Amino acid sequence: MNNMSILVEKKQIVLPGDLIAEGEIEGGENTYSEETKVYSSGVGFVEFTEKKIDVVALRAFYVPKIGDTVIGTIIEVGFSGWTVDIKSPYTAILRASDVLNRSFKPQKNELSELLNIGDLIIAKIVSYDRSHNPQLTVNDSGLGKITGGQLSKITPTKIPRLIGKKGSMISLIKRDADCEVIIGHNGLISIKGKNLENEKIVIKIINMIEKEAHTSGLTDRVAQFIKEEKEKIKNVEKT
Repeated sequence: MNNMSILVEKKQIVLPGDLIAEGEIEGGENTYSEETKVYSSGVGFVEFTEKKIDVVALRAFYVPKIGDTVIGTIIEVGFSGWTVDIKSPYTAILRASDVLNRSFKPQKNELSELLNIGDLIIAKIVSYDRSHNPQLTVNDSGLGKITGGQLSKITPTKIPRLIGKKGSMISLIKRDADCEVIIGHNGLISIKGKNLENEKIVIKIINMIEKEAHTSGLTDRVAQFIKEEKEKIKNVEKT
């Protein structure tokens, strides 16, 4: 161990080219070595033993970015705020003062009455520097606790396909399926429609995009799919 220096912490997110270790240690998955130095060759989080250091690829994980809108689940209620699962290697923090817009006195406020374990929120990332957990805010238009509707998910790298060029795909879905759709950069999607049937149509579309994001003509197929699904609903209502 004396001839080795690990320059990162376990679970720390690293980027391509980041120096992660020096000395007598083997570079493992998603790393490369130059002389006695080991670098990350991809985006991922660090795992290591006394002899080897790996970077576990973040193919399906979300890497936080300041300004991103995310959808998260409350997983812990603390004395001064909440811990939030945002489908990332790191959990996020939402401070009580952000929700209450004033200084927080634990003896006067029960945080679980505002947000409890299992509650879903739409929030924005206000700080994150890879060495501290992301910090969230709900102090903006459209942010806060999610009530009603459905939740779906998509691989974060496929979100641009869900949005489409100049928002073409998501605009089509919202209009033709008659649903409010909020996309979290972390791959979670909130869907609220006038009825459950319309919400289910959107969930089916998201699953379709997940599987067929690489194919051409997808927007036209989605438009046709919505039309066919709505026809099915009408036919059921008539019988």
